[in-house]
Amino acid sequence: MKMKILVTAGDGIGPEIVDAGLGVLREVAQAGGHTLELDYKRIGGAAIEKDGTPLPADTLAAALDSEAVFLGAVGDDKFNSLPPSKRPEKGLLELRTALGGFANLRPVFAFKELTVNSPLRPEIIEGADILFIRELLGGLYFGKPREWNHEKGEAWNTMRYTKDEVTRVARVAFELACKRRKHLTSVDKANVLEVSQLWRATVNEVAANYPDVTVEHQFVDAMSMHLMKRPREFDVVLTENMFGDILTDEASVITGSLGMLPSATIGGKVNLYEPAHGSAPHHAGKNTANPLATILTGAMLLRHSFGLDTEADAIVSAVRTVLEHGFRTEDLARTNPDGLTMLSTSEMGTKVRETVKTLLVNA
Repeated sequence: MKMKILVTAGDGIGPEIVDAGLGVLREVAQAGGHTLELDYKRIGGAAIEKDGTPLPADTLAAALDSEAVFLGAVGDDKFNSLPPSKRPEKGLLELRTALGGFANLRPVFAFKELTVNSPLRPEIIEGADILFIRELLGGLYFGKPREWNHEKGEAWNTMRYTKDEVTRVARVAFELACKRRKHLTSVDKANVLEVSQLWRATVNEVAANYPDVTVEHQFVDAMSMHLMKRPREFDVVLTENMFGDILTDEASVITGSLGMLPSATIGGKVNLYEPAHGSAPHHAGKNTANPLATILTGAMLLRHSFGLDTEADAIVSAVRTVLEHGFRTEDLARTNPDGLTMLSTSEMGTKVRETVKTLLVNA
């Protein structure tokens, strides 16, 4: 199989973690007889400095001509003086919109070896495995009218969804629930918001087509508490845009580090894959960043864009094996460093790559 992928590393630690992720993808491709056709383009602050815009036209064109986009991270504090429309993050938002992906997939799982890193008790999080499906192109972040009236000292945003927008993301969530534990939790604020009432009614309509999936509804405020008290009870969690943004960041405490959270945006012309964390510019160039979220994002790329489930599972197993053997990056060893082997970004990438090779050869 030939896999045509646009690689856009972005800013901060982006180039380092993407390099580690690509090393693992190359190993998988070689083991399976696949060909990686990689194109490299700029985005974000790196593009501002070289091209004068956060999303150059050739980057967008290459993205639309690819089968998947593999992105590092976007953003740098040195661009904070620019207006929002010209900052690095604007390039990412424009890319997401152009690609058309409306379903953001964020898996959150607790590796047994990292329970000590979480502020939650091990007996609460051990075994937790949640897949968040966040609607990404609607809701409060995109609704209009929106304005900040400086003269009047007031501002407003509009939360808006159409039935079709809810239906399409709900179908993605139900399809994925069918492949997992067949339990779906839809999050809203239907006791207050008309938009949430539409959301809940539409989810219930879609649910009728998936009788094998158990459906429950949770208010977002209650859900934020349940995630911290009983995360193991949840399987697939479906949310609108803003609620999903907040809940997935909260759920990162289950993993023990933002550096363990992969992400995929699917449903549009081309799927976009990026770790859920930021660019961490203060760590850039130090070779200390945790590349595991990016490596796990690569597994999602293989699974959702190319149907290579066995290879994706091998990457996840390799990450687990590396952690079981006591290898850690800096962020994963702060709580209890005794008996652990510290690795740099590149060394962790190499360790996972070598482990994936062994797993695939012995499969």
